[in-house]
Amino acid sequence: MSVTLEADKKLISEDVVAYLAAHEKKSMLRFITCGSVDDGKSTLIGRLLYDSKLLYDDQVSALERDTKKHGTQGDKIDFALLVDGLAAERELGITIDVAYRYGSTEKRKFIVADTPGHEQYTRNMATGASTADLAVILVDARRGVLTQTRRHSYIVSLLGIRNVVIAINKMDLVDYSEDRFNEIEAEYRAFAKDLGFESIVCIPMSALEGDNITTKSANTRWHNGPALLPYLETVKVRGTLTEKPFRMPVQWVNRPNLDFRGFSGTVATGTIKPGDEIVVLPAAKRSKVKTIITMDGELAEASPDMAVTITLEDEIDISRGDIICAGNAPAEQSDQFAAHLLWMAEDELFPGRQYLLKTANRIVPVTVTELKHKVNVNTLEHMSGKTLELNEVGFCNLNLAHPIAFDPYTENRRTGSFILIDRRTNSTIGAGLIDFSLRRAKNVHWQDLDVNKEVRASVKHQRPCVLWFTGLSGSGKSTVANLVEKRLHDMGRHTYTLDGDNVRHGLNKDLGFTDADRVENIRRVGETSKLMVDAGLIVLVSFISPFQSERRMARELLNDGEFVEVFISTPLEVCEQRDVKGLYARARRGEIKNFTGIDSDYEAPTAAELNLNTADIPAEDAATSIVEYLQENGYLNV
Repeated sequence: MSVTLEADKKLISEDVVAYLAAHEKKSMLRFITCGSVDDGKSTLIGRLLYDSKLLYDDQVSALERDTKKHGTQGDKIDFALLVDGLAAERELGITIDVAYRYGSTEKRKFIVADTPGHEQYTRNMATGASTADLAVILVDARRGVLTQTRRHSYIVSLLGIRNVVIAINKMDLVDYSEDRFNEIEAEYRAFAKDLGFESIVCIPMSALEGDNITTKSANTRWHNGPALLPYLETVKVRGTLTEKPFRMPVQWVNRPNLDFRGFSGTVATGTIKPGDEIVVLPAAKRSKVKTIITMDGELAEASPDMAVTITLEDEIDISRGDIICAGNAPAEQSDQFAAHLLWMAEDELFPGRQYLLKTANRIVPVTVTELKHKVNVNTLEHMSGKTLELNEVGFCNLNLAHPIAFDPYTENRRTGSFILIDRRTNSTIGAGLIDFSLRRAKNVHWQDLDVNKEVRASVKHQRPCVLWFTGLSGSGKSTVANLVEKRLHDMGRHTYTLDGDNVRHGLNKDLGFTDADRVENIRRVGETSKLMVDAGLIVLVSFISPFQSERRMARELLNDGEFVEVFISTPLEVCEQRDVKGLYARARRGEIKNFTGIDSDYEAPTAAELNLNTADIPAEDAATSIVEYLQENGYLNV
């Protein structure tokens, strides 16, 4: 039976030290409740806390008061209100955000996360599952296994949860039917057989009436399994964080004076003691721990979630973002991964577009180079696709700008997970789980060449660069680029033009005009132009290139000063009047889909090196301005 708050209060009043010591030694179970809309997740948690007498008197009073104001259960207490803390949740009767509640019984401490059931809040549910050891998945006995049940089951499996409780709720509404319970259990086990769960425990219950929550119910005498709380108190979960190899991302190099140099951070996994050998990544330098320091003094040992400062016996170079690992079990390093990705943004994922990847210890630019497949959460089958949309899960390859230290997610959830960030808005747009490093990332290295870019450029007497012409169709990009190349050729300069139409006859002939294909189109052209700059050429790139993110990606492939953006800013109405190819007219009639400026956006540059409007100046004058820019900035006077 659970320890009541009254018993806790008595022990606190008699011997607070003994009370703290007793609670410190208890094991901790983190679990989530999830399922479809209105399955009763919040009611279950409220009932669990209420029946276990884990609520203070003022909480009970507030619950009774809120029930009268917002309740939906008539004269009965509406236990959902205990968890749905946001005003919007109470008014709408739904769970929006992840709500965490804490409790303790005689046998164990608990952190429970109530997660949303609506599909649009799947990202919130994944957040709650990322730190959980067990999932309680609710199923409405009347409705059975639904799409959202399958979606949440797949996500908790993907996030490494191996123990699940299938809480078949609202049994009171099906007359506590054993046949209905068995039917739902059989259906769920058939679906979940390939999800890798180590244990699936099905419990019939009524959260509203309290059946099988803290004690076995007389209404389900046919149920041979446990009630929920006794099971949660005794279930054994997989290895704890302390059993993992030591990992601590460095958050701060602590130098208060010349005589002290420590490295501060929060221990992610494992334990560390003075005298233990460590290795620091990415430099792979080794040393031994000298002391472990906190505000309260030195420690004999540091364990997960402790914020500490570590000093070492040797003076080695460590910076913020490095990760300190156990000397006998260091993390891996790579800049290319295969990973599962849950997409969390309204705007779809585009392979080839550059994002930011944030791990426990650093942020680096990243590109999804290939979407291998998407996952159908209903059948678990793999489906082909070019993009991911909101709440979809895919398996993809990632290419990072710099190597990072990592562990596969299946071995270490804290150093094997990451989020993706939109570079323009800084919003979180995806959550990922590293599966493995791609072998080619370890085997492919840059080959040192004696004839390099500088040597190639010097014999051409020029400074190589990319002139990136961007603008709407019909703005005059290709015309101006052609005039510039002719003048540079007359001056004896070495050039090459990559034109949008011409490239689509060869290098990019496999691409269409969807947003995803446009992103890949520019990625390939950016990489090609980088190679041509390495050859010492002045490269003229004439592409609509409608998205700022891809133009920025192309710029960042090159060194400072090697990318010159030329915005041919001719207005849309002028481009339509020219309509040399008749494309605008066809797009207006709906004969061409995804046409830039009509039914596909063009994101104009905000800080182009040159801004030229061919509606105001002749193409010849625009070309003259570009050549003069090259001369004035030292590209031709070498």
